[in-house]
Formats: sequence, C-alpha cells, structure tokens
Amino acid sequence: MNIDFPPPSKGTYNNAGSSRKLCNYCEHEDMERMEQGIYTESFFNLTNDNIYKSQVIKDIDGNIGQLLKTDAKFYAIHVSPSEKELRAMGSTEQEQAEAMKRYIREVVIPEYAKNSNKGLSAEDIKLYGKIHFSRDRSNNELNMHCHLIVSRKDQTNKKKLSPLTNHKDTKKGAIKGGFDRKNLFRQTEQGFDRLFSYNRPLNESFEYYNTMKNSSISDQLNMQERQIKQETARTQPTPQNTVSNEKEEKQAVSPPKKEKKQERNKGIKR
Repeated sequence: MNIDFPPPSKGTYNNAGSSRKLCNYCEHEDMERMEQGIYTESFFNLTNDNIYKSQVIKDIDGNIGQLLKTDAKFYAIHVSPSEKELRAMGSTEQEQAEAMKRYIREVVIPEYAKNSNKGLSAEDIKLYGKIHFSRDRSNNELNMHCHLIVSRKDQTNKKKLSPLTNHKDTKKGAIKGGFDRKNLFRQTEQGFDRLFSYNRPLNESFEYYNTMKNSSISDQLNMQERQIKQETARTQPTPQNTVSNEKEEKQAVSPPKKEKKQERNKGIKR
C-alpha cells in the first residue's frame, strides 16, 4: 500500500488558497467515463457518499479560522493499493471502490487522527475523498486509487493539523503534538491486512522498503535474509504434506494387496 503526501506547489496541489483547483482535478476522469457509459464515484467523507464538489469546496475553504494568507489550508493524500492488494479488495471496480471507502473510513483516517498526537479521533478530521480508476503512464491492469483532501483545521476549526511537519509528539515549544508518518504508514498497512485478510509477503511491507532505503548495510542484509527465509518457508512442503505426497506416490506405483494375492493364487492353480 502506497500512501503519500504530494508537496504543495503552485499547481494543482497549491494549498495556500482555495481547494477549487484540486477539486476540479479530482473530477477530471469523470466526463470520459460517463461518455463511455461507465459509472463514476462522487466525493465522499466519513459518513456520506454522493457529495457535490461545491459542498467540498465550501466546507474546506470555510474551515480556515486564524490561518494566515500564506498558511496551508488543506493537505492532499494519495492512497494507492498495488494490483495484488486491489484483487484482495474485490473482483469488480464497484467492489474495490466500496472496499476503498471502507478502508479510508475504518483504517486510514482513524490512524491519521491518532498519529496527529493531539488526542483526536476520526470524527474530528474534516476530509473528503474521490476515487480514480485510471492512472497516467501506467501499464498496470488495475489502477484504482483515492485522492483525499484533508482540512488543515479539525472539525471545530480550532486545532491545526499538519502531516508534513517533522515534529513528533512534542510537549514543549510553539508546536504541540506533531505527526508520526512512519507509524501512520506501518499501522495503515497492518490495518489493511486485517481488514481484507491479506497475507503480505515481507518484501511488500513498509518495514522492508523503509529498511532497504534508509537503514544501514547490516540491517539491509538482515532484512534480505529474513525475506529469503520467508520465501523458502512458503515454497517448501510441510512435513504433513510430505508424508501425504509419499503415500500417494507409493499407492500409485504399488498394486493393491488383493490383486497381489489373486495373482499368487492364479499361479498355484496352474
């Protein structure tokens, strides 16, 4: 599962002003799908589906109390399952879309609130999501992913939240709380595996990628050894299966005992 935070820029993800440009982008594939007679997904939040874009813009742009003109007003989040994960979420686009909304509501946002380290729950987070089914420059068969627009302020319009801060659970100074992105990635991955009974190989885990990218050579070698052991354990038959296979092979090459006895009896009569 890939979860990332696009950096604010002067383009689509510029978050110092209105969310209108990002909301417009979130609807960019809808017209093409409607022309082809393919269903589209509307905006959604924690409790409702089929939300109009105008409501999203009004709600996000209006929740900016005490923010300066240059301050971030919202953040964008991408939630992108792999092809294997998407297959675990359902066999059709509709099933996968419903599973994605469930994952966002039951796992991603609760963990986002928890890792803000400000004593918040999922219900305190103001957000809207939009599901896309295609991706530019991708050769994958399945490309469904989700764009989230999360307000900088909580539902009460009092607490500031930032997933891009480098502070983590700070108690002193101007910034209280912070945000633990690593733990968010770890917990949302584990939540996905529980929710969809997904048996994740080690080399598909956040732990593996983070170690191979950021850890020492020694840690990387240890991780590779763990991966090899896991793959070996998956491919090697269990003792029970080995015994079962040996019995099947023995039965395949040995004639039944009755037939052997009958053959001996036939020999005596002659």
